[in-house]
This record gives sequence, C-alpha cells and structure tokens, in this order.
Amino acid sequence: MPQFRFRSLMLVLLVTLLGLSLISLCFGEAPLSLGEVIAGLLGTGTDEQSLIVRQIRLPRVVLAWLVGFSLGASGAALQGLLRNPLAEPGLLGISASAGLGAVVALYFGLTAASLWALPGAAMTFALLATGVLYALTQAGSTNLTLILAGIALTSLAGALTSLALNLAPNPGGVQDMVLWLLGSIADRSFDDVRLCLPFVIAGLGLLLMTGPSLDVLALGEGEARTLGVDLGRLRGLVILGSALSVGATVAVSGTIGFVGLVVPHLLRRFVDYRPGRLLLPSALGGAVLILAADIAVRLLDTPRELMLGVVTALIGAPFFLVLVLRSRRDML
Repeated sequence: MPQFRFRSLMLVLLVTLLGLSLISLCFGEAPLSLGEVIAGLLGTGTDEQSLIVRQIRLPRVVLAWLVGFSLGASGAALQGLLRNPLAEPGLLGISASAGLGAVVALYFGLTAASLWALPGAAMTFALLATGVLYALTQAGSTNLTLILAGIALTSLAGALTSLALNLAPNPGGVQDMVLWLLGSIADRSFDDVRLCLPFVIAGLGLLLMTGPSLDVLALGEGEARTLGVDLGRLRGLVILGSALSVGATVAVSGTIGFVGLVVPHLLRRFVDYRPGRLLLPSALGGAVLILAADIAVRLLDTPRELMLGVVTALIGAPFFLVLVLRSRRDML
C-alpha cells in the first residue's frame, strides 16, 4: 500500500506538471489555443507560433521546472537533515549570498560588459557561502552550528545588499536591483536554462543520493551513527547539493522564497513521513507550485505584472506563521 500510494502521488504530480506546462504555454500577450501550442512545439504551425512557443514561452516553462525542482528537493533534504519542519533553502544563507552577488554586479555596472556577469557573480557568491558551510561540516560541526552559520550568512548578505541599495548611484540602478531581488522567470531565454542546467542536475543528483541516509537519520543521530551513517558526509552532500541547485537557479531567476518550506509539508503525509522518499515528490511539487504561481501572475489583472517572488511570499508567509503557531502549541 505505501508503494502504491507513492506511485499514485508521483503520477498525479507528473500529470499536473505537464498540464500546467501546456496551460503556461497558452498564456501571454498573444494567447494561443492548445492546438496552436502543440503545433508550435512540433514545428507544424506557423513561423510566428513556433517562435512564440519555442523561443519565448518554453524557456520560461523549463526554467520554472528547474527552479521548482531545486527549491522543493532542497527544502525536503534540509528538513530531513536538520529534523526541523521550518528549515528551507534560505536558512543556510545560500540564496541571500547569491542575491548579494547579483546586486554587486548591478551596482558596479558589470552587466554592461557581459550578459553573463550577473549570473556569474551570483553563482560565485553562492559558492563562497557553500565553501564556508562545507568547511564547517568537515570540522565536525553540529546541526545547530550550521543553522547559526546560515543565519549569520543571511544577515551579512542582507546587510551588504541593503548597503548597496542605499549607496546606489542612480534611481535606475536601485530599481534594477530591487526588481531582480523580487524574483521572476519572465523574459528568460534558453541561454539562462543552459547556464543553470548542469549545476541543477549535479545538485539534484547529490540530494537524491542522501535519501536512504535521511530515512535512517529520522531515528535519531545516535541510531544513525550506529547503523553506519556518516553524518559529516551527509551534511556535506545536502549542503553542496542545495548550493549547486538553488544557487544556480537564483543566479538566473532572482530570489524566490518559501517554495522549499511549503511543498514538503503538503506532501509529507503521502510518503509516510519518510524524509528520503519525500525528495523526488517535493521536487515535482516545487515545479508545480512555481508554474501555478507563474500562471497566476499572468492572469491577475494588475497595472504591472507581479513578480513571482512576491506571489510565493504571499502564499508562504501565512503558511510559515501557521507552522510556527502549530509547533509552539505542540511544545506546550
């Protein structure tokens, strides 16, 4: 029965993801029917339809998949590693560090020299933060040390980002920084997909490797050590996997929060609360949530299209508050 329920969950998530992907390809400044979208994908439609579907909307959908896969799987892995239901990718400071790198590139005008300057700077800063965290895992630190280090990195990156915004030489620069930090997958191309794809694949591969160990860790650290789990190696794999996947997607989409917090909670009961088995469904669920939010962004009648990070925050912040209140009630 658990195996059947897991397969059913995966099937539902896959069908939902494919359905939302087709719906996303239909919406835009020039609405297309489902038949026109399929014709554009297959190359049997008009040149205009093929251009709209393949070059404009398909990169947006693929990037939504990559962002959702990264945030969902990283959130599930971190919650399993730290045994903390409130953990999510932003907890370790990787997202904030990547955001700082992008702001630095915008502040110094590096984007004028190369289109790759912004994602390159974001990836560099994310890897620097990863290096700090990985060094802690090699030094035999505890989960509490990692959490505190992540909070410190997040605070430092946030303070330096605010400083850059405060000292920005012109209002246009401030606007570029703020809009990028709000997070979006609009106006992206396959160049952005190609940039982050190798890192996302490598990161997800590392995270999926941790599944069996995370299941054992759910019994407790002492029991996990007795059963042969190398906690230092496990922490290193989760941190490096999260950094590669989340850092790469933040580099091209900006900061999109709360997905890694919300999705594992919604799906955990369907995998019998096994953190290792939760990884793959959370990856698919993250992509579903990102696509649904991105479709909502385009359907909402606003003077200007909302940023994706704003929508996910509006969904995730109340959810986070409910979790905090529930945890507090369980402790009483």
